[in-house]
Formats: sequence, structure tokens, C-alpha cells
Amino acid sequence: MNRSIRAEPAAVRLSGVVKRFGQGAPAVDRVDLQIAPGELVTLLGPSGCGKTTTLRMIAGLEDPTAGSIVIGDEDVTHLPAEKRDVTMVFQSYALFPHMNVRANVGYGLRVARRPRAEIADRVAEALDLVGLGDYADRSVDALSGGQQQRVALARALVMKPRVILFDEPLSNLDAKLRQHVRGEIRALQQRLGLTAVYVTHDQEEALAISDRVVVMNAGRIEQQGSPRELYARPATHFVADFIGSANSVPGHYDGQAIHLGNARIAHAQEIAPGPVSVIIRPEAVRIADDGLAARVVSVAFLGPVIQVTFATAVGAITANLPDDSREDLREGADVALAFGPRGVHLLAPVAS
Repeated sequence: MNRSIRAEPAAVRLSGVVKRFGQGAPAVDRVDLQIAPGELVTLLGPSGCGKTTTLRMIAGLEDPTAGSIVIGDEDVTHLPAEKRDVTMVFQSYALFPHMNVRANVGYGLRVARRPRAEIADRVAEALDLVGLGDYADRSVDALSGGQQQRVALARALVMKPRVILFDEPLSNLDAKLRQHVRGEIRALQQRLGLTAVYVTHDQEEALAISDRVVVMNAGRIEQQGSPRELYARPATHFVADFIGSANSVPGHYDGQAIHLGNARIAHAQEIAPGPVSVIIRPEAVRIADDGLAARVVSVAFLGPVIQVTFATAVGAITANLPDDSREDLREGADVALAFGPRGVHLLAPVAS
């Protein structure tokens, strides 16, 4: 083939972006965000947090109430969607059931009146990239959900976008297939060097595929950073609770150690000494000969781990322990808990 669907990836910059619907609180409230060329950034948050509205404003499907959106060197704030060199992969796939795979993938190029030979080359290349080169003449109704999602991805890629947007693209797939397809999307994004903005409410999905995760809450950015940074060092209780599982219990920090009930945990962190909220990841909890006094409340077998909930003087603490950690770990048993060293983080206490 003498043509390529690769395009030069573009940076994206949102400055003070606001979106209001009616007279209520803004759906998106003063969002500032910069995305580097070739970066995959995920907007993560619960329903109604503003992530999809933000994506639709980048796409040109919604107009900002205030602020600006720049793609590459061009201010596209009020530019129509079809002039932005941006494509979107939708949650619903939005495929045409009366067209075969080849026709679905080439639809946008035909609308753009590209030459027939160019359309054929680019469609073939896109289908090869997503592993559907032998499915061009199939009806989309004859494809599985995962294959239909690949058709939708090929249709987006064939337009040579400078930015590709994903609006919860895996939500219609079962759990195992979702895990497989997200790996394919990430591999393809890295192979082509695409600038990608990905929206999901699934924190595991966000951690698995992203260069950077932007956690949104009530229309604002709560925190952004690498998946590892957000998991290990959440800046707020909302992020700690939303990214993975976390125990949050009250403690006291003296600058060198955390005092938690009858236990002392060596810990170094730049935070003012005094009362703190101690964020403890379930995998950081272990049973020890000496430590925080605890009583087993419940034990649940989860395959590779057992999830155990303990009652302690500072509140309930849940742990994920190896299945063979203690054969006598039964409801009502008295044990001692130790923590860390990784998986413990301090935040200012929640205001009463």
C-alpha cells in the first residue's frame, strides 16, 4: 500500500473550560488540562462528574460556555467537529447495520469525497491494524461485540485523526473481553503514537491503559498524575476511595511514625504532625505477632486472595491476604495487624 493512516499527533490544551446546561451548577467547572502529543490521558470519575461532557467539547459536539480549546496550534473552541482532525469511538459503536464491515469503515472517507483507490487502501490498512483484514465483506450484525468494537476503532483510525477520543468504549463487553480489548487499544495507540483521550468510570481500566489519569469530581479535576502516583499518593479522600480500595482510619503523626490505636508504624511523609487520616491499601495489611489489636469480622474467598475484615479500636480495616496466610483465620479470632511499608499514605483529617 502506498498510503498510510498515520497522522502527526497533536497536543490538546483546555484553558478555563466551563460548560453549563441551564441555570444549575456547571457540568464542567474551570478545567485546565494539557495533553502532550502521543499521550493517552484518561478522564476518570463517577457518573455526572463532567468527564463525558469534557470529551464532547474536545470533539466539537458541545460548545463551551467559557474557556478555550486548542488542538495543535489551532484554537478550535468554536470550530465545527468535522474540521478538527478528531475522531471518536463511541460506547454504542454507532455502526450502520445495513452496511458490511468495509463500507462502515470507509463511510467517513466517502463523505469526505476521497478518491476510490485511496479509500480502498486506507480501509484495508485500518482493518489489518485491528485484526479484521479477513472480515471486510462480513455484515456487522454477524460480528461479536469485540469485533464490532474493532470495526468502530478502524473507522476512527481510517480518518487519520490527530487526536482520537474514546467514550467508554468497552462498557458493552463482558469482563474478560473488556480486559483483552483494552490491551489491544493500548498497544495500537502506542504503535501509532496517537494522542488519545479516554473516558471511563472503571478505575482498573484507567490504571491499566493510561499514561496519565485525570480524576474528575463535580465538574472539576480532583487530581491528575500517573496511575502509580494516584494509587500510591492520593491527594484527597475522594481520590483515595475512587482509585482502588482503601481503608481510611484516624491516627496521629509525630513526624516519624504513625500512632494507630496501640500500634506505632514508622513512616516518613511531608505532612504536618498532628491528627491525620491514615489511608491503608488492603494489600498493605498483614498479620503479625505484634501490632494493632484486631478481631476477625468476616472472611471471603476471592480466588488468589482472601478478603478479611477486622474490627479495631480505630475502625474497620479490610485486608487482602494470601489464601494460605493463616489456616485458623476465622470469624471471632483475635490477631495483631502490621502495615506497609508500601500502601500507607497520610491525608489531613476529614473536617467534622
